[in-house]
Amino acid sequence: MRVPGRFPVAAVILAAGAVSTLAPVAWILESSLKTQADLTLGRLLPQALHFGNFAAVMRVLPFALYYRNSVLVAVITTLAVLLTSALAGFSLAKYRFRGRAGVFGLILATMMLPNFVFYVPIYYMLRRAPLFGGNAITGAGGSGLLDSLAALILPYVVSAWGVFMLRQSMLALPDDLLDAARMDGASELRLWWQVAVPLSAPALVTVAVFTFITQWNNFFWPLIVSTSYPSTMTLPVGLQYLQTTLSPTSNEQLILAGLVIGMIPASLVFLVFQRYYVAGITLGSIRE
Repeated sequence: MRVPGRFPVAAVILAAGAVSTLAPVAWILESSLKTQADLTLGRLLPQALHFGNFAAVMRVLPFALYYRNSVLVAVITTLAVLLTSALAGFSLAKYRFRGRAGVFGLILATMMLPNFVFYVPIYYMLRRAPLFGGNAITGAGGSGLLDSLAALILPYVVSAWGVFMLRQSMLALPDDLLDAARMDGASELRLWWQVAVPLSAPALVTVAVFTFITQWNNFFWPLIVSTSYPSTMTLPVGLQYLQTTLSPTSNEQLILAGLVIGMIPASLVFLVFQRYYVAGITLGSIRE
């Protein structure tokens, strides 16, 4: 039985939440097209739209390099996470082997630890990589993998959350369907690629969107690496350098233009795949 007046109240609450969420984004978009005088005087609307702010900020710092690095890191890491998560998720969901529960428990346990716990050991492992970056076979003498984008990609090619999501999704796959495919002569790799992966598309898209956005916005680890190797700098770190290079009191519009440039790709990815992302999130409620 519907309670009179309940829906309008819910609609008002949702509308208020949407406005409070979108208002800062709208302000950044609008302010990035203003002049410093418009911002100083607090004008609600700019007297004229200054799209030249975006070209100007690209001349201050090598944003093309930062953008390229961010795109490569986010795309390659996302593809690697999809591969490792789909393989591990299928194995943990559809194969019975000794220690399966323990392996899955260890994977989940890593989700409880903060990322900064791993930064120091990962840094030294990458620095001591044998035969890379001038290192000898013993791993000494050079920079290892730290002077390449591999230093930003390798620590994130496996995602515990991605494994969990794909396992939950593949638990729902009927065993009879897999057995029928085996009787038709399908190999285990073909079962995974042609049956399990297509049927887990919503979960895959969810993991892909989450991973891409996370890597696009990743800041602390790229900051650690790029402090010594600026050629590996990504867009979030570049935006931080932009704020330290330009004075906010005289170049606020350029800083805001840089923020807009940085938020466009992640926003587009989420908007395009939003429907699949929401559908995939619900798969986390499936229980074995």
